[in-house]
Amino acid sequence: MSLNQEERVAVVTYRLEKADRAMEQAKHNLPMKYWELIANRMYYAAYYAVSALLIANGLSAKTHETILRLFGLHFIQTGLFPKEHGRLYNKLFSLRLKGDYNDRFDLTSEEVLPLVEPTEQLIKDVSQKALADLYSENLSNNIFMN
Repeated sequence: MSLNQEERVAVVTYRLEKADRAMEQAKHNLPMKYWELIANRMYYAAYYAVSALLIANGLSAKTHETILRLFGLHFIQTGLFPKEHGRLYNKLFSLRLKGDYNDRFDLTSEEVLPLVEPTEQLIKDVSQKALADLYSENLSNNIFMN
């Protein structure tokens, strides 16, 4: 995805807003105990935030798996984020797949509830980094930009 700075700002801002909305949707469904729905919304909250981070840094991906891989390669393996964030994002991806596509098992509170606060922290950290990178004065010198 080749974007100019104005387009990049618009897309990153929109995806970060979607991340916040998806996380709010997850939290609002906690009392209903819709664990598959909650896991889905938490995954998408993380997905929107991570995809915004990639776009802020001039990276693009067409699949969920590629976004997962690029986040690990450029932000986890380099130490910009703790390994726990990478493991959490992988876990959310797996739970979303299990909840959405596995007809034999339902997700449980034991699988989902412990991930709520860490997911909120991941979104906060990733969003802050995306915005900092997006508005950095020296974007053209960003290591991810061509």
